Amino acid sequence: DIIRDLVKWENTTNEKVLERARQAIRKSWRETCAMNAGKPGFDPDELPAFHDPFAGGGAIPLEAQRLGLEAWASDLNPVAVMINKAMIEIPPKFAGQPPVNPESREKKELFARTWEGAQGLAEDVRFYGNWMRERAFERIGHLYPRVEITPDMVEGRDDLNGMVGQKLTVIAWLWARTVKSPNPAFSHVDVPLVKSFVLSRKKNREAWIKPVVEGDSYRFEILLGKPPKEAQNGTKLSWGANFRCILSDTPIEPKYIKAEGVAGRMGQRLMAVVTQGRRGRIYLPPSDEMEVVAASAQPNWLPKGAVPKKLTGGTCYGYGLDEWGKLFTQRQLVGLTTFSDLVLEIREEAIAQAKAVGMVDDGTLFDQGGTGATAYGDAIAVYLAFAVNRSVDRGSTICSWDSSPKMEALRNTFSRQAIQMTWDFAEGNPFSDSSGNIVKNIDWVTKSVAAFIGKTNCACLQATASKQQMSSGKIISTDPPYYDNVGYADLSDFFYVWLRRSLKPLFLDIFATMAVPKTEELVASPYRHGGKKQAETFFLEGMTGVIQNLAAQANEAFPVTIYYAFKQDTNTASTGWETFLEAVIQSGFAITGTWPMRTELGNRMIGMGTNALASSIVLVCRKRPADASTVSRRNFQRELKIALPEALEAMIGGRDGASPIAPVDLAQAAIGPGMAVFSKYAAVLEADGSPMGVHAALVQINREIDDYF
Repeated sequence: DIIRDLVKWENTTNEKVLERARQAIRKSWRETCAMNAGKPGFDPDELPAFHDPFAGGGAIPLEAQRLGLEAWASDLNPVAVMINKAMIEIPPKFAGQPPVNPESREKKELFARTWEGAQGLAEDVRFYGNWMRERAFERIGHLYPRVEITPDMVEGRDDLNGMVGQKLTVIAWLWARTVKSPNPAFSHVDVPLVKSFVLSRKKNREAWIKPVVEGDSYRFEILLGKPPKEAQNGTKLSWGANFRCILSDTPIEPKYIKAEGVAGRMGQRLMAVVTQGRRGRIYLPPSDEMEVVAASAQPNWLPKGAVPKKLTGGTCYGYGLDEWGKLFTQRQLVGLTTFSDLVLEIREEAIAQAKAVGMVDDGTLFDQGGTGATAYGDAIAVYLAFAVNRSVDRGSTICSWDSSPKMEALRNTFSRQAIQMTWDFAEGNPFSDSSGNIVKNIDWVTKSVAAFIGKTNCACLQATASKQQMSSGKIISTDPPYYDNVGYADLSDFFYVWLRRSLKPLFLDIFATMAVPKTEELVASPYRHGGKKQAETFFLEGMTGVIQNLAAQANEAFPVTIYYAFKQDTNTASTGWETFLEAVIQSGFAITGTWPMRTELGNRMIGMGTNALASSIVLVCRKRPADASTVSRRNFQRELKIALPEALEAMIGGRDGASPIAPVDLAQAAIGPGMAVFSKYAAVLEADGSPMGVHAALVQINREIDDYF
């Protein structure tokens, strides 16, 4: 019952439910200590600490902290380290404190209330974040002018009747990338590369862009009503970078587009403007003045570093967008650098006001162990930097316009875990009230901070999983990299370069490098290691070293739990799964259980439109006894026939019951009980006396599973 209540989203911050779970944990620990009385490390009054050596986004350490454990997190990736600091390390340092901002202090009802957990800190993030927005608007608001409805705009537009003279806030400017026409007759004209001219698919409010050709030039009009087929296809001819010249219908081949992009000759042209009306989106045609304003933005800084040449889900590198700074318009760069610079300015204001209300200050940075006003200012800066990072995700030329009925909004850069090329892109207004605006991003961060309970002191450090010593004597649970699935270090650079700009003075060691470390990242990337075989060897040796390190340090009273959410339905997936299992077993672990867990969102990035796992498989591992015996292949097969049917019955909830495991997950989850049989032995011996490998064991296990069904 406790777990059923605990996993409900609405109980995320329900203290009654959380306290029931904490009491159950404390009771279990006391019982464990009684069974191990006299042994070192079994103090019934002190719960064991927790550690996740692949902390990533911080979900597991955060849950450990919510359940009352002292949580430790580590990761090689500095972006992950900062996320974990923001979630588990910073909140406890300032838990229960009231906000320091003057607005909250002036309102007696706010000042007198009880501030639980990190609620006071969250209120300051909200206040200083909005202050940052206002200061930014003072500096660069002229780059984001409102659009005045003119009589010419109203002609033929029933949706604009009665609006002449009104000034509308822009939500987004919609641009098309351009290249010179390959047709010699129009080689002087920049022609648009557009995936779709559709603006809105909402019933009875459809809108689309109509290109009007006039000799050797063209312009864009906005029309209402159901878009024709040609509008839906834009100027694309087929999948990929295959387009047509809007003036001559001459095909524009991918090779030509790539060459133009690499040569720096790819441009952009404004197609439409999205504004906010009283009853929804209003789409307006572009004007020369709008393009002039956009071009007037002059950034004084560019993010440095190379865009990855290869990514699992695709990259824009081959089209000339080969550096991070090239992924943004000039106006986007001015906006984002302005917000980034204000992070440290606002920090100084927060420190001054914290001192003014009596917060003690030792002048020590948070990263150096400070807990006073200076460290508090650092904390505010961290959360504001993450709000800016959310704006970066919604503020690049990789963002496109979502015309679907329920959205009509800006897509973010990482609509999937890749940096795919976009042809027509949406430039959002950070000062609007729609998607991507800075206030909404501040609100997201504020709500998150307010939900952090922060009752136990926790810590996060940057460390390589194979070398770290933080696991010693702790409970270990982790979600390691999935073979060659996603290269997070490559993707993280997109955010790292902006975080580093704002936070390097406060966290010198974490932001010491120009880019996220990649050499030691445990991902089997062939392009990094010289080929698939070398990549597989790197992953196997690296993961074996990591798990050996965990086995040597883990608290023997508890199993080590390892999450794995990688399907065995393709050759690559099978290689990844086998390599991972090989690493676990070679490290000296036996797999004593498998727990299928519903952990993956159906709409998560990599799952959209794919037959993706609905659950993770949690491997429960204990160190295999040094005196573990060997077994013959025949006896191994005999034991599988006994053990697997019983395990499978439990997984499907009985033949007449509803399956608690999603059908797409059953084949993967069922491998666990079989591996439990295989891994408890020092070796399973083939007829010739050689040890059976994981691949051969999986063949036997899958055969028994097939026979069962």
